[in-house]
Amino acid sequence: MENVSTDSHRALELEHEPTSAPPSSSSSSSPPPPSRAGGWRSIKYIIGNESFEKLASMSLISNLTVYLLTNYNLSGIFVVNVVQLWNGSSNIFSIIGAFISDTYLGRFRTLLYGCFASLLGILTITLTAGIHQLRPHTCKDSDRPHCELPHAWQLAVLFSGLGMLSIGAGGIRPCNIAFGADQFDTSTEKGRGQLESFFNWWYFTFTIALVIALTAVVYIQTNISWTWGFAIPTACLAFSITIFLVGRHSYICKKPQGSIFKDMAKVIAAAYRKRKIQASDRAIYNPAPKLEEEELENNRIVQTGRFKFLDKAAIIVDPSELDDQGMARNVWRLCSLQQVEHFKCLLGVLPVWVTGICCFIVMDQQNTFGVLQVVQTNRSIGPHFKVPPGWMNLISMVALSFWIYIYECVYIPLVKRITKKPPRLSMRQRIRIGILLSILCMLVAAIVEKKRRDSALKHGSFISPLSFGFLLPQFALSGLNEAFAAVAIMEFFTLQMPESMRTVAGAVFFLSLSIANYIGSLIVTIVHKVTSHRGKTAWIGGHDLNSRRLDCYYYLIAALGVLNFVYFNFFASRYLIDDRDNGTREGEPEHSIAVGESSEPNDEEKVLGVSSTSRRAT
Repeated sequence: MENVSTDSHRALELEHEPTSAPPSSSSSSSPPPPSRAGGWRSIKYIIGNESFEKLASMSLISNLTVYLLTNYNLSGIFVVNVVQLWNGSSNIFSIIGAFISDTYLGRFRTLLYGCFASLLGILTITLTAGIHQLRPHTCKDSDRPHCELPHAWQLAVLFSGLGMLSIGAGGIRPCNIAFGADQFDTSTEKGRGQLESFFNWWYFTFTIALVIALTAVVYIQTNISWTWGFAIPTACLAFSITIFLVGRHSYICKKPQGSIFKDMAKVIAAAYRKRKIQASDRAIYNPAPKLEEEELENNRIVQTGRFKFLDKAAIIVDPSELDDQGMARNVWRLCSLQQVEHFKCLLGVLPVWVTGICCFIVMDQQNTFGVLQVVQTNRSIGPHFKVPPGWMNLISMVALSFWIYIYECVYIPLVKRITKKPPRLSMRQRIRIGILLSILCMLVAAIVEKKRRDSALKHGSFISPLSFGFLLPQFALSGLNEAFAAVAIMEFFTLQMPESMRTVAGAVFFLSLSIANYIGSLIVTIVHKVTSHRGKTAWIGGHDLNSRRLDCYYYLIAALGVLNFVYFNFFASRYLIDDRDNGTREGEPEHSIAVGESSEPNDEEKVLGVSSTSRRAT
């Protein structure tokens, strides 16, 4: 569990204090400080850092493929492999970053070091654009075999920059949301409401940064200068670090409490060794908190009824398993109740995690096939301007940002005035709405695609006379799907896990995005092979959508969305805890049993799965 500093001047020092140092005897009797750390006072710096960091990173990610093709003269297959391996490495480093943060550095220092690593990486990429010797001569000959290929050392410089960006992403991705969530007191209704607002505003600013990256910065890169196009993101990233350091005295910084991954291995090993032991009427190993843990949150664990087979890892079979101080002699044979319940928390998010992956697959369709649809529509606005296909993704982001603004600034204040009921939609409601929107998105896309294809075939042209405006609804629905489902799932991951596991929650969220990409690619490959069997025309593939049946493919993805909706309602929602749903998980006993306590847990304790003897001040 994690300690909370309420003194703004000790926010940074807290992570550097030795864990064995007992709390000051006068800390409980001293008057509270005049100003408290955390809350919106610190969030403004965290969101500022996040916004400029995302503007920098997305400016590179969104145009990296074009940069490698035009400036390094690489083949298309090689470029695809480089980008995919780079994205995969970034997600793997997110897991490693979560481990390092939880075990050694803490979230503040992991975030800071991640930002510096990203700065070195993007600075290296900027140097490759500005110094011609670091890349081959730009190929102006259409005959690709005659283009100069990059030397090994030039690729080494490029890959070192991409490697530093992956390392930086590993420190930033799992910690940015978790560090922001650390600034709120989730033991109060006010704090939980502020935390939900933080999730929405985090996503809002992230989307605004993405819009700027995909419009202004990308335009500068492709039409003015790659050097200036990379120098601007580099300056933005340096500015984000400055903002982050300016607010350092206002942060709540919590100590690293050890790796959940090592504890997971211990729980699995201990539970397997005791698999034949009957769990009834057995003593549970739940050691008292140490002196330095007395002020930490959630130091009294509540035993939950889910995944009961793991409880065997905490069963005391023989008194000899404990030493003279009542501690486990072999931590691989006897685990504490806290370790078991933490592992249960991680397992508990997996069903909802699968639901999120299915929602993200729908979102990815518009980034690929949706753009291909735009290419073969009438994109003219007036006689001299055509809408770039890549700009259509802005519609999704605008729809997402618009809904978040309406939800936070219009819906919630209006409902508060009209009714006394809680104004915020529950996680279950938002995820269900998100899944339904994903299904509707695919249905609309299929209908529009059939209309576009029929129109093109009727006129015998590659470009359909149908206006690109008919595709706006499907892009908007994709953005609303993200606004409802993605934000709620991100919030669920963060709230479901204890505070010491919030970096793991961030890593799990970004890992789901990566897996959605891989599964989406697998579905495309399978559909192409199956539908092209025995010489038949494949639904997808090739350069001309008019000769394919993309609408059938969209109907297939919509069917997967229907299965996802059924799966969530009848299975995954049972693992979702939401205080606006009375704080209980379906399929689980109404009251959890607090080990060593005879009293029933209150509503808050049922929500968190744990209870605490001390709470952070509001």
